[in-house]
Amino acid sequence: MLTLKASPKGLAKIKKAREKKGWAIENPQWLVAASILLEPKKEWEKFGYYADGASLATFKRFLQGKEYIKLDAFKAFCQVLGLDWEEVTESEIENNQFLPFYVTREPYESQCYEEIKKPGALIRIKAPEQMGKTLLLERILDNARQEGYQAKKLDFQQADSQVLSDYQEFLQWFCVNLTNIFDLEDRLDEHWKTRCGINVNCTRYFDKYILTEIQNPLVLALDNLDVVFEQPAIFTDFCRLLRAWNDQSKQSDRIGELWKKMRLVLVHSTEVYGGMDINSSPLAGVGLPIDLVEFTPEQVLYLAQQYGLNLDASAVEDLTAMLGGHPALICRVFDCIKRQNLTLEKLLVTAPTDGGIFQNHLGKYLQTLRKYPELADALLTSVNSSQPVDIASELAFKLHKMGLVKLKGNCVTPRCNLYRQYFSSRLPLS
Repeated sequence: MLTLKASPKGLAKIKKAREKKGWAIENPQWLVAASILLEPKKEWEKFGYYADGASLATFKRFLQGKEYIKLDAFKAFCQVLGLDWEEVTESEIENNQFLPFYVTREPYESQCYEEIKKPGALIRIKAPEQMGKTLLLERILDNARQEGYQAKKLDFQQADSQVLSDYQEFLQWFCVNLTNIFDLEDRLDEHWKTRCGINVNCTRYFDKYILTEIQNPLVLALDNLDVVFEQPAIFTDFCRLLRAWNDQSKQSDRIGELWKKMRLVLVHSTEVYGGMDINSSPLAGVGLPIDLVEFTPEQVLYLAQQYGLNLDASAVEDLTAMLGGHPALICRVFDCIKRQNLTLEKLLVTAPTDGGIFQNHLGKYLQTLRKYPELADALLTSVNSSQPVDIASELAFKLHKMGLVKLKGNCVTPRCNLYRQYFSSRLPLS
């Protein structure tokens, strides 16, 4: 199923066009007009319902641009507004901030949709940067809302250095922010008892307030959990807390029934950091693990078709030989072919150079490597070897988090030929 949402600039155009139209958001004329475009053979003005995809809830999601909606509905609403749908979709692909088309990630989506229905469920989505973790998360949350759950997301990138420097302050920040996103009053002072211990206080706040106040099952997504992993002062205790919550949901008493309301979705790039043993994560073995992998050749071909590109199997093979199944980079290629009228052959020849379409993408990595010479040396070892190489586990996980290498047991290999070719000529750094 192909879905889209508007870019920030597109949302501004949509708002201006809607205001010019003069209809209130709740006016059914929007839905009638969209329904006529979606199914023109029906006389929708006479019905009390609308075409599939033309509901008021979908129209509001279209206007807000926070969630993906079906392509046909997106096009219809744009046409009602007198807008070109391609001019309002997200297209800043280079850093994977936006992807104009969504490729269904199976079997992951179906697994997550089923798991999230289970009381006390916990899902761990793990993949390097720019693999589509956040996009998958948004799909899970949208599906949960359709099931009638309260589904919210907390992004740990919002936590500043002061919050992350002290565990008690971090958990209090955590509680207050969750209170806000679930539209509840801040009652931290009422429930936080000094002598109880930090983790116990946080748990008390949930089972005596948040879980008691919220009647429906709730889905809490914790995005960019890596921010916590990178803080030795809070990492272990916080992960133990999350594990304890999952364990409590398995109890058969009143507390267990209360915690069965909670479904957790954890999103992160790597499992551990620093000098930690790779098998010692407090979350190891908990919940449903989802290791998001790259696009398959079939998905690459499908995506090309959505862009309106006529690529054959040979062209897809050439593309994946250079980029693997890297979602963001492949979308960048297709976007340039479509919008700049460039050929795939020319793009692939110049791709691993400073004159290619990935110059900014590769240049940002190079800037990071200049700041951390030990990472640069480790990557150079990898790109200069035709076989997986064994490097220090801390460096391996950092390079994997960045998306520059793949983990092969205790060894690493460059993620794609683009990185092998580019960095073999740029490293070592002078």
